[in-house]
Amino acid sequence: MGDFRPRTVWLGHPEKREQRYPRNVINNQKYNFFTFLPGVLFNQFKYFFNLYFLLLACSQFVEELRLGALYTYWVPLGLVLIITIMREAIEEIRCYLRDKEVNSQIYSKLSTRGTVKVKSSGIQVGDLIIVEKVLAALVLSFPGSCFLRTDQLDGETDWKLRLPVACTQRLPTAGDLLQIRSYVYAEEPNIDIHNFIGTFTREDGDPPVNESLSIENTLWASTVIASGTVVGVVIYTGKELRSVMNTSNPRHKVGLFDLEVNCLTKILFGALVVVSLVMVALQHFAGRWYLQIFRFLLLFSHIVPISLRVNLDMGKMVFSWMIKKDSKIPGTVVRASTIPEQLGRISYLLTDKTGTLTQNEMVFRRLHLGTVAYGMDSMDEVQSHVFSAYTQVKTSSRAPAATKVRKTISSRVHEAVKAIALVHNVTPVYESNGVTDQAEAEQHYEDTCRVYQASSPDEVFSPRKCCFLKTYKASRAVHYQDESTGEITFYMKGADVVMSGIVQYNDWLEEECGNMAREGLRVLVVSKKSLTEEQYQDFEARYVQAKLSVHDRSLKVATVIESLEMEMELLCLTGVEDQLQTDVRPTLEILRNAGIKVWMLTGDKLETATCTAKNAHLITRNQDIHIFRPVTTRGEAHLELNAFRRKHDCALVISGDSLEVCLKYYEYEFMELACQCPAVVCCRCTPTQKAQIVRLLQERTGKLTCAVGDGGNDVSMIQEADCGVGVEGKEGKQASLAADFSVTQFKHLGRLLMVHGRNSYKRSAALSQFVIHRSLCISTMQAVFSSVFYFASVPLYQGFLIIGYSTIYTMFPVFSLVLDKDVKSEVAMLYPELYKDLLKGRPLSFKTFLIWVLISIYQGSIIMYGALLLFESEFVHIVAISFTSLILTELLMVALTIQTWHWLMIVAELLSLASYVASLVFLHEFIDIYFITTVSFLWKVTVITLVSCLPLYILKYLRRRFSPPNYSKLTS
Repeated sequence: MGDFRPRTVWLGHPEKREQRYPRNVINNQKYNFFTFLPGVLFNQFKYFFNLYFLLLACSQFVEELRLGALYTYWVPLGLVLIITIMREAIEEIRCYLRDKEVNSQIYSKLSTRGTVKVKSSGIQVGDLIIVEKVLAALVLSFPGSCFLRTDQLDGETDWKLRLPVACTQRLPTAGDLLQIRSYVYAEEPNIDIHNFIGTFTREDGDPPVNESLSIENTLWASTVIASGTVVGVVIYTGKELRSVMNTSNPRHKVGLFDLEVNCLTKILFGALVVVSLVMVALQHFAGRWYLQIFRFLLLFSHIVPISLRVNLDMGKMVFSWMIKKDSKIPGTVVRASTIPEQLGRISYLLTDKTGTLTQNEMVFRRLHLGTVAYGMDSMDEVQSHVFSAYTQVKTSSRAPAATKVRKTISSRVHEAVKAIALVHNVTPVYESNGVTDQAEAEQHYEDTCRVYQASSPDEVFSPRKCCFLKTYKASRAVHYQDESTGEITFYMKGADVVMSGIVQYNDWLEEECGNMAREGLRVLVVSKKSLTEEQYQDFEARYVQAKLSVHDRSLKVATVIESLEMEMELLCLTGVEDQLQTDVRPTLEILRNAGIKVWMLTGDKLETATCTAKNAHLITRNQDIHIFRPVTTRGEAHLELNAFRRKHDCALVISGDSLEVCLKYYEYEFMELACQCPAVVCCRCTPTQKAQIVRLLQERTGKLTCAVGDGGNDVSMIQEADCGVGVEGKEGKQASLAADFSVTQFKHLGRLLMVHGRNSYKRSAALSQFVIHRSLCISTMQAVFSSVFYFASVPLYQGFLIIGYSTIYTMFPVFSLVLDKDVKSEVAMLYPELYKDLLKGRPLSFKTFLIWVLISIYQGSIIMYGALLLFESEFVHIVAISFTSLILTELLMVALTIQTWHWLMIVAELLSLASYVASLVFLHEFIDIYFITTVSFLWKVTVITLVSCLPLYILKYLRRRFSPPNYSKLTS
């Protein structure tokens, strides 16, 4: 991150800087103009597969090693490189244009010449910016409080209140900010998006003014102002922005399947070297044997098929196209077409909460007073009680004694509703014709135009942690006066976990909180405490002093507040429900049955995250939950891990702070225990922590991970995961654009993995093994041919026949395997347990690879020896018989391998056969045209083809008869 230091920033005077600050530019490109070509080539040739073919092609420039025309080796390699370079260039150009658009956004800056326009890239630390949209990190200065959304930073779509520096509010105009002598002292740049420490000093005041600055005075980059404009001083720019520091650089993702194929090619290369050495050894290393070794390496080079890479890349493009065109998951976009088969082998799915699992739309469900509870169907009773409380003073003298109990209930309901109405920071905003205006314009709009902005979705009905109410003054919401006593009331609300130790003893809080939590409701506890004027003045003095502290400010402020938070009177409980996205529960059930462990990583509070996990059935109703207690030291972490170790089959809920301590001292132990849990919920996670968790899962388990999110705070996690899925939602498209796959709803994830992941993986496995089989067959024939003719390093077929064999004559049937599927889509969704088999990697393993190698050796030997035994007089007849039998064998093997026929497969088979027959007219140089029209030729080819394929078909039938696959009963 570099050497970051605290700074002193003079308002409107960027030239007075005491250190160099980074430019305010965004750069998401992987390469620049000079590093593009070297970088792309390096990323291609750092893998053995491509490096091998490069060396192979270069060897043909040596005359003594040349075996045929140069195009035989350079055309396939050049085609692969051109496609790769074009794809990378298109992605880089798109990225450059996106960055240019962001860096060219125009902002208004206050200067001595008035308001001037400046590009985003021209913003400097110390500039005074009139903010309508936020790009650089800003400290709010003028002209009043506002609400902003931080969804692209922390995943929370709630409106958060931001306050101005108090002394700037007395200035007549915003331009006067340039006339005062003032500066901001700010802490060094860091990744903490929830805290900020600084001070504001005005030196020309009488006396000088010194105010504390906290997170409530800041606007971070990637946040959005709700309405209106504010004036802010730029504190951080460029790479020092919180959003940039919490975003990791995108990595070049290489699928596990590609790594496995790369490993198999190394094995094939080893076999190539061994075969070449054996051939030279059988010649007793005569003459220039070292040149013979190289010639045999080139002669048998088809053991490592160069067409494998091309076929797999084209197959992935087809799989990506199928995903986009699936009508059951509309709007799905594939942005990384190189890893679709990864979707078929996911072991861990890490998901965001807000906007991904939930809609972030709160519905009020319950008001509980201990002895009585009110739901949505009984709100008229609450209204009646409140009305009764305000009228009871007038009617008390005339009220009968029988109404005494009713008055008690009414007063309790009234006190609870009053607290809910006061303990918040909700601001009503009126919208008209798409333009949002502040509440002062209330008289101009109807109530139907009114919306509420608040710092939390459940704040719309009871939004702030605590407040003071001097009851001899009029409040904004529930008019209440007590001019005779001058009593001050301290109201507070919070989660039950925190409030249970703050309120006075009662016998119903814990039980009712548990009941509401089991219903999936978010519970808040509301309480109050009466203070004398002396108590309040003492508190206020200590609180102001603590906020002015630069060092350990948070600890000092918390200590002062905690002196009040004790022995409070419990008023009521409120319960709200966070609406889930459509079909979240069945989707999570599908993933769980598929053997995928789901972890929820969220920046939200512990209680909210736990409630959502229960409501979404991420944590089942009969499952125990271990809430990891807050730990700050190594000893506390050790004790808590020991307590967690004694529990079995238990879901884990842990906060980001405790997670950081555990990973610092007991990384291995914690990950070992967490990976055994059926579900894990990490709350209060920073974007960096989310990415760190993904990375640790990959390192510790070796399994594939999939990260799902919809906000800018999920980008690091999405880019770190083996498969990143972005959900297009209310939080914009930042996560969607950074992801490998983009979906419109979380429920589409089930089909994306169960159907497309399965098909992509199994089809890729079948395609790769068949291409290897195709190359091994012809290499085996070459080995037999060389052995029969005294181990001569002479090619059996000329270059055109070899290229035609792997392209025109067999490419389409082999490639048509990308349309094959073992089970129907409906079956794959209905029985997600089938997905578990894919996690074992059986479609492409050393066992299946060895089976295909043996098949290739058997068929290649049969074809070559059959041709040698059955040819009559001309040597050219050997070429005709063997080459024709080879092509027919490949076409027949494809037909025997297909499990679900598609009409394009039939077309591919017939087209390939017709292409070969038609091309015989142009192959007279290699094949005797008259001979291939004889009955003798057809009989010999038929016998060889049947002998090479029929035994394999019988074995396949017997295997399916006595050892059928686990899905055979489902498909039948």
